[in-house]
Amino acid sequence: MTNEYCKKVILDIIADIAPDEDLSNVKPDVRLRDQLQLDSMDFLDIVMELRKRHGIEVPEADYTRLASLDSCAEYLTPKFNALAAKS
Repeated sequence: MTNEYCKKVILDIIADIAPDEDLSNVKPDVRLRDQLQLDSMDFLDIVMELRKRHGIEVPEADYTRLASLDSCAEYLTPKFNALAAKS
């Protein structure tokens, strides 16, 4: 998996949990919560959807690593690749 794939996964999840958000101009290096109207419940929904859709576990201690699209990709790409290697 690539960083771009991981960014798309996050944007797809956000599109489902916050359908009124305009995701066309999300800057990859800016905190998502600074760009979008996401509250803590929305963020938990993102984490839960990662687990439900992709089998990716994100421990609470790592939540800060999902702040921006770039940091999401940096954190999630190795996790997706590890899952793919097991398949």
